[in-house]
Amino acid sequence: MIRIALPPLLLLAAAPLRALPSLPPAQDLNELEQIVVTALGADVGQPGGPMAPIDRRMRLSACPVGIQVDPPAAGAVTVRCTTSGWRLRIPLMRAAPAVANAGPGGAASSFAAADIRKGDPVQLVARGQSYSISIDAVAMEDARIGSRIRVSTNSKGSTLFAEVIDVGRVRLLGFK
Repeated sequence: MIRIALPPLLLLAAAPLRALPSLPPAQDLNELEQIVVTALGADVGQPGGPMAPIDRRMRLSACPVGIQVDPPAAGAVTVRCTTSGWRLRIPLMRAAPAVANAGPGGAASSFAAADIRKGDPVQLVARGQSYSISIDAVAMEDARIGSRIRVSTNSKGSTLFAEVIDVGRVRLLGFK
C-alpha cells in the first residue's frame, strides 16, 4: 500500500468549513446620532449640539427598548441603553462666549472676579475629535475663562499648564 503525504494546506482545504458564530445585532449609529441631535435641538458641530459625529468604528449591541438621553452636564450628554448595558458620553459644542458688559463710559471693566480660584478642584480635559478624557486636578492660581494656568494632578504632584474653558474645567494644552 502506497501512502502519499499531502501538504497541510491541502488538508485544511479539504476539511468542511465550520460555521462561524454570528455576532448579535448592532445598534445603528446613524439612528443613535439622530436621536441625540433631536434631543439637543442642535446639529453636529453647532453650538449646543454634539462636537463631532459618533465614531463609526464602535459596535454597540442593539438596544431593544428606548434609548435614554440624559440632560447635558459638564459639557457633555450621556446616552445610555439600560437593557444592553452600554453608556456613551458625547462632548458638546460650546456656545459662543458672551460679550462683557460695558462699564461707565462704554469701556469694559478690567477688574472681574476669577472664574477659577487657587486651590479649586477642576476637571482637566484632553479632547480629540471623537473622544474626551478627563481627570481631577487642583488649580494652582486664579484665572478667568480663556486664560492659561498651572494645575496639579494627584499623580506624583505633577504640574501641567492648561487653558480655562469653563468654571471648574480646564483643557490640557496641545490637545485640540
